[in-house]
Amino acid sequence: MSTPVLLVIAHGSRDPRHAATVHALVRRVRSLRPDVRVETGFLDFNVPSVQGVLESLETEGVRDVVALPLLLTRAFHAKADIPAVLADAPPRLRIRQAEVLGPSPLLLSALERRLYEAGLTPADKSSTGVVLASAGSSDPEAIAVIAEIAREWRHTGWCAVRPAFASASLPRTEDAVRELRALGCARVAVAPYVLAPGFLPDRIARGAAGADVLADVLGPSPEVARVLLERYDAARVPVLAAVGA
Repeated sequence: MSTPVLLVIAHGSRDPRHAATVHALVRRVRSLRPDVRVETGFLDFNVPSVQGVLESLETEGVRDVVALPLLLTRAFHAKADIPAVLADAPPRLRIRQAEVLGPSPLLLSALERRLYEAGLTPADKSSTGVVLASAGSSDPEAIAVIAEIAREWRHTGWCAVRPAFASASLPRTEDAVRELRALGCARVAVAPYVLAPGFLPDRIARGAAGADVLADVLGPSPEVARVLLERYDAARVPVLAAVGA
């Protein structure tokens, strides 16, 4: 019984930093699980395309694939774009779409890692307000998830945590920074809840001009790699069960 191939599906971007970060994350995943074949496909802008990777896998004789959306929330891409691409896959492939990465306690750990790398310490938590800055979405489910993550993160000891969005939703990063200042937080930090650099993360960075600390994107952090493998393992069990049936 073969182990399903893990196909990481990234959105893609004209910004070369995006693909470079995705590939760095995939390399970390491979280092953690050398027994799993990991491939990368992009929905737009970058190559290889998802369809191209799937066709190549089918040509090689691969039969089982776990398709993992490299997304933090279940919004349009996870609900529509990716299922549509997978529906056009070669018919001999057995494909199971894994869940998106968020929410996960590991992602909160990754956010804190980035904040500490940017100069904060655990002793700063009680006096620091944090802006949880995401890309944004028109999907109310995705917005609600971000708001809930902010509420949960506040309970870990931060002075306050406010969600913000780079597009499609409000408030913007700069508005959340001002709100935390008005609350009396001794310092304000912006934590981008995004996976890779690009247009919207750059907008978040501009909105963080009034903050004391701006963390890096989540990128190829070990916690993100572990979440990928958790989602893969959860999805591969039904695939293997079906193969053995």
